[in-house]
Amino acid sequence: MSEDEDDEPAVTLGEATPVEGVPLARVSSRLTWPKEKSELERLEGDSVLRTPDGPHELSTVLEDVDETYFQRRQEFEDHVRDVVGTGPVPTADD
Repeated sequence: MSEDEDDEPAVTLGEATPVEGVPLARVSSRLTWPKEKSELERLEGDSVLRTPDGPHELSTVLEDVDETYFQRRQEFEDHVRDVVGTGPVPTADD
């Protein structure tokens, strides 16, 4: 490869489209497990999650979760996804 080829990206990048909120994985990765639901609300309740229906505060989502204790990160994420669903996240342009 020549030096000129290294200066250009391999893929053409488009304009950044803002997406409100953070991924669920980012929130759950900041925590240690196991964790009680009340402790999750205290630590991360004001975090805004990206969801297929738009941004939602974690505390609001947790109101619809019946579980009160999460042994593992995956268990927590599964319960949250049961409430918010999965799928494409709308962008500001949608």
